[in-house]
Amino acid sequence: MAEQHHELAHVFTDPSQTVNDARGGAARDLNTPYTFPNYTKAEWTEKAAALRQQIRVATGLLPTHEQTPINAQIFGKIEHEDYSVEKVYFEPFPGFFTTGNLYRPKGKTGPFPGIVSPHGHWGRGRLEDIERGSIPGRCINFAKQGYVIFAYDMIGYNDSGKQLEHRFGGEWEGLWGLSAMGLQLQNGIRAIDFLQNLPDVDKERIGCTGASGGGTQTFILTAVDERIKVSAPVNMISATMQGGCLCENAPNLRLEASNLEIGALMAPRPLLLVSATGDWTVKTPTVEYPAIRRIYAHFDAEDKVHQVQVDAEHNYNKQSREAVYAWFAKWLLDAEDTSTFKEVPYEVESDDALLVFSDRDMPAHALKQEEILPAWMKHSEDAIEEHKPINEIEHQTFRKEMGSALQHSLGLHLPNSSEVTLVEPEGAFPTTYQTHYSAQHVVIGRKGIGDVIPAVLFRTEPLVGHDPVVVIVHPEGKEKLIDSETGKPVPIITDLLSSDRKVLIIDVFGTGEHSKYERSEDINYFTTYNRTTAALRVQDILTALLYFSTRGDVSEVSLIGIGEAGLWALLAAGFTNIKNVVVDAAQFDNKNDDVYLETLPIPSLRKVGDFRTAGTLIAPRNLIIHNIGDVFDTAWIEEVYQNIGAEQHLLVRNEIMSDAEIAGRIAEL
Repeated sequence: MAEQHHELAHVFTDPSQTVNDARGGAARDLNTPYTFPNYTKAEWTEKAAALRQQIRVATGLLPTHEQTPINAQIFGKIEHEDYSVEKVYFEPFPGFFTTGNLYRPKGKTGPFPGIVSPHGHWGRGRLEDIERGSIPGRCINFAKQGYVIFAYDMIGYNDSGKQLEHRFGGEWEGLWGLSAMGLQLQNGIRAIDFLQNLPDVDKERIGCTGASGGGTQTFILTAVDERIKVSAPVNMISATMQGGCLCENAPNLRLEASNLEIGALMAPRPLLLVSATGDWTVKTPTVEYPAIRRIYAHFDAEDKVHQVQVDAEHNYNKQSREAVYAWFAKWLLDAEDTSTFKEVPYEVESDDALLVFSDRDMPAHALKQEEILPAWMKHSEDAIEEHKPINEIEHQTFRKEMGSALQHSLGLHLPNSSEVTLVEPEGAFPTTYQTHYSAQHVVIGRKGIGDVIPAVLFRTEPLVGHDPVVVIVHPEGKEKLIDSETGKPVPIITDLLSSDRKVLIIDVFGTGEHSKYERSEDINYFTTYNRTTAALRVQDILTALLYFSTRGDVSEVSLIGIGEAGLWALLAAGFTNIKNVVVDAAQFDNKNDDVYLETLPIPSLRKVGDFRTAGTLIAPRNLIIHNIGDVFDTAWIEEVYQNIGAEQHLLVRNEIMSDAEIAGRIAEL
């Protein structure tokens, strides 16, 4: 028997006893080639809904802030024979400004279609007028053709540069769902509001077009705002390059997705892909366009997607613009013959005539760059507080809305039991019997993912059907729950076994038997394409829990999180139906962003309500939070439990609970 004990201990002491987890390989980045899956219509319908939600969370749109007046100001009108141009600024949220120019037709009868026009990374922003691309040129021609078009600054360009720099944002902002991409998306959404409120704009006919970074803004805006009826992202959608600027790479944006899927969210609305032979869209006619067209085929809408390739370098030149003129004329002007929509000569105004603040100061209440995050945090906290449930009906609404937001912040996949495997690895030690219980080395994983969760399953002998299961997670892996000398489990395990419970101890990502992974998180835009280690650990706990909680032969499931693993466990538990949750808060300061960045650097976590949301999702089930010290604030969770009449199911302790007390509590619950 002692030899068998030693064999069990060997699992944790031999450095060669490791597993290969596919998630530990090289990290995906913006240049990683992407293969578009062959989605069925049902698969696409599910993917599209999830991806839209993923984009909303990644760009800080959830939970929604209070909608405030945009306070649009239009002035400095310059009139020409068949069009006019004016200066505009408005506020997507108080103190943050969108700046640009409004071009309108003259001599035609409205209401007219409206176009939002993001410019991309041209050296002079919306003022750029060169052969390779002209923002004023396309706006003037659109106005002459019968559109109202608004060209607005990317953040940090021209007038916007008076408020903040273009490469705005970092990890701290990311915790709160604030990013350069998110701010630019706010600009785009409120630009639609602005156009729809103009008396000469037909609010049902809104289009969007831009090139390069403006192409990214175009397909992001069309993905989340269905008021865009026609779209033309130029020189951007690619299977091999996803966007090279901070403003195109919001954290969590492209987990299991690429710009192909984001672009395809336009379906079945009319979409034109304009590509170039001289950049990363060179394969659009044979790769990206056919992939997106397959999605349109699911809606019998192949006629609403089209591609044009221009033999040129990266551009939005005259030939590209004329392709867009024709496409917009077909769908927004109902033109039968679009061949007449050619570019005519134009003359661009001086910079001073176009710049909004060339002859006036920004409004006195304009936020300085360093004031934007605090203001955003205040709006976000107000939004979370507005969502706090005060009764059971509101609690159910919260679970649906904020549960989804937290899920996408964590990048969680919620597998059912049929999608999870539990196997004894080849060459593993034999089942080890110890008087009245056995220990079996197993590996848990999700089918088709390549994740590997090493585990040991303890159970009483003889087996009793429908035994309760307790999952225990230690921050340093399951070896800390085994005596390395004797191979015997620590007392909390034997205590639980004595109450006729199975016990599963696991190594979450990067702990215990996991091999040292190769990926580095210190690369540009890592979190845009990859989950952080902390998020993967939450996923592993969830995967293990769902394996048991969705089975019919397990009576109940409980979870114990020890030390820092208590934080991961608290974030995971609300996405299951497990009965009991006992977590060590590890005296984590859950109001301190610096502590989150050190321990839980998960994008948008603070924005979507962090542990407040996690605890609310667990309610009204049994929840014990101990070792909160004087820093882990549980007031929100306690209030929610009281509001829904479940306060008897919540226990909060300042001090750390002993293993014996935890095991006893689980046995009683």
